Amino acid sequence: MSIIIADAKPEDVEGATKVFRAAWLDTYPNEEFGVTREDIEYFYRDSLTPDTLEKRREQVRKLSANEKYFVAKDGDMIVGVCRLIKHADKNELKSVYILSEYRGQGIGSMFWNEALKFFDPKKDISVIVAVYNDKAVSFYKKLGFVDSGERISDEKWRMKSGAIIPDLEMIFKR
Repeated sequence: MSIIIADAKPEDVEGATKVFRAAWLDTYPNEEFGVTREDIEYFYRDSLTPDTLEKRREQVRKLSANEKYFVAKDGDMIVGVCRLIKHADKNELKSVYILSEYRGQGIGSMFWNEALKFFDPKKDISVIVAVYNDKAVSFYKKLGFVDSGERISDEKWRMKSGAIIPDLEMIFKR
């Protein structure tokens, strides 16, 4: 394996979208919270249409100086994605997704190292994680994040079935 981390380019959008979709299908269906595989498939139903891909390419072209979008590549294949945002009051680790067959190989740590170079070193870092995503919670704890106690039920994550993916906030104190 020779994984490289690079800034996302417009031509990476389709591969990155496939990583998001696959990771969501692996991670978020949860019987206890009523989130089904069908919910996730419906959520991503238009993600690979030409119009949607072009909108995402345009977003990559227009990233502000306060945003960073990385991809992890194994050769030409995108195997992970990471989005970061610097806000006025904090840094935000917006997303980290890695294809299941590439997890546990250090890619998350590679993304973390790049995030630390980008983020404002004087501000805390927050990340929002599904309450039942034990692997992600464990990963962030190993990095030094702690549960802030904040629980989030955001309507934007309401699924077709009516279920909402419940989230928790974790903070890395500076």
